Amino acid sequence: MARDPWLDNVKMTLVTVVVIGHALVLVLANGDNEQIYNFIYTWHIPAFVLVTGYFSRRFTWSRTKLWSLFCTIAVPYLLFEWAMLTFREYLDDPTIESGPIWLDPHWPMWYLSATFLWRLATPILVRHWSALPLSVVASLLMGTLHAEWTTYLDLQRTVGFLPFFVLGLHLRPAHLARLRSRVAPVVGLVVLLGIFVLAGHADDWLTSDGAWPPRWLWYSIPYDSFGVSATDGMWIRFRVMMLGAVGVAAVLAVIPRRQGWFSEMGAATLVVYLFHGFFVRWTRSTDYALWSADHTPYALWLTIAASIALALFLASPPVVRVLGWAVDPIGSVQRARTRSTPSRQS
Repeated sequence: MARDPWLDNVKMTLVTVVVIGHALVLVLANGDNEQIYNFIYTWHIPAFVLVTGYFSRRFTWSRTKLWSLFCTIAVPYLLFEWAMLTFREYLDDPTIESGPIWLDPHWPMWYLSATFLWRLATPILVRHWSALPLSVVASLLMGTLHAEWTTYLDLQRTVGFLPFFVLGLHLRPAHLARLRSRVAPVVGLVVLLGIFVLAGHADDWLTSDGAWPPRWLWYSIPYDSFGVSATDGMWIRFRVMMLGAVGVAAVLAVIPRRQGWFSEMGAATLVVYLFHGFFVRWTRSTDYALWSADHTPYALWLTIAASIALALFLASPPVVRVLGWAVDPIGSVQRARTRSTPSRQS
């Protein structure tokens, strides 16, 4: 199948924003920086999940698909979960989680474990459109649970973002084609500007008992941790979810459709995602956060520029050729054997 340059642009754009969002933690020194953080987290994870769902539509429980799921998701998760934990212990990271390795994903490995579970459920979720409203109900109810078992495989967040994955499963090319009209980018830009304004007033519509408002955008924390009732918590999450869905549509509408060097990097999003965390965590172990607090807003724009540069560097063909084997070791070995077989026969 020929690759769609627009979808490649979408994937590369979203993974670049992931890098920016993770790096922004280093410069959350004032309200302006937090507004940008809130703006990004309103839509960038929902968009990433939706795109993952869209590309998972044809997943079945066949031997070939299950083997591919194991090679491309389970194996990288096992390897990079261990690598990230080891790296953070080496840095003596004070924010390191205390959960058991491989059962309680260490940042940012939760997305791989979630993708593994989402795809396993795909043959059921894709059967009928009613899975979408049911997934919304599941997401809202998940926040009412404050049980220890919900931390395993980050089930709070996995179920919390499930509606966006299910929405992606039920999208068809004809649906996405509506975002390619001439007026769609203009409307999308206006919507994003509105979301940015709302992000600057998160304290007003993300009510909580002294908790950091952006934590609502993670979909990973039970409602009672915010000091609100289950009813209020579900209402807040529902509003966040609907705003996220609108933001996803707006972002998809403004991303360019043309083929270019940027879209060619869309195939390397997993390399960017799995390796950027090491750079961000290393930076957090330095005095960069202290320096940035004294150099706002210059540090903010420097951090964003460095994040974009890091994403482009990791997705560049020479780097992908070096790091790609770690992202898909089994597939890399199989491809190497395939290439060497004809030369031996000749």
